[in-house]
Amino acid sequence: MVDSSRKILVVDDEPQIVKVLKGYLENAGYTIFCAMDGKTALDLFRREKPDFVILDLNLPGIDGLDICRTIRDTSNVPILMLTARSEEADRIVGLELGADDYIVKPFSPREIVVRVKTILRRTSGDTGLTKTIQVGGLYINIDTHTVQLDDRPIELTPSEFEILVTLAQHPRRVFSRAQLLDAALGESFEGYERTIDTHIKNIRNKLEPDPKNPRFIQTVFGVGYKFEAD
Repeated sequence: MVDSSRKILVVDDEPQIVKVLKGYLENAGYTIFCAMDGKTALDLFRREKPDFVILDLNLPGIDGLDICRTIRDTSNVPILMLTARSEEADRIVGLELGADDYIVKPFSPREIVVRVKTILRRTSGDTGLTKTIQVGGLYINIDTHTVQLDDRPIELTPSEFEILVTLAQHPRRVFSRAQLLDAALGESFEGYERTIDTHIKNIRNKLEPDPKNPRFIQTVFGVGYKFEAD
């Protein structure tokens, strides 16, 4: 059963999309707030403190990328981007700014509901895995979704956290990009390889003293990534 206290902010300048998503998500049990421009979106975000944000990139006034950047200054709330097929470069920028996932228009509203449920379930910490992982100075607490390196907190988005946990739970095992996408987001979608590569880049920038010579997450060329425990 979906927790009706979970609040979702839907941001899109197309009234029909907002109406349809609001209906489907409310039927799934969520409380929905809607905005059709950037300023209203940020005002609602600050006032309502939603548990999830569905964010169109192409907005009047403050665009979706600027909204994503502003949210990430203060929050790791999951962000699902809505994009047009012609906006591939913006999708990559959005992921680099900390968005967790994206879906390309036109889309099925049922798929949106599935994505939201999957990401929120993983964010809740209900993974069935070991609750803590410690490798040298790196400490991962799955219950609290927190990461520390040498007693320094590392702020990761939900998708970044799930990718790190998946790798760290299985040291030296090589995961393909599709496997990591499945672990972090629950299902494959077009453009997944670049999505995972961007998330890995973000994790390295936050975790590694020298991201170009990573200690923890190693690239296995032509295959994927693995976690080194030493």
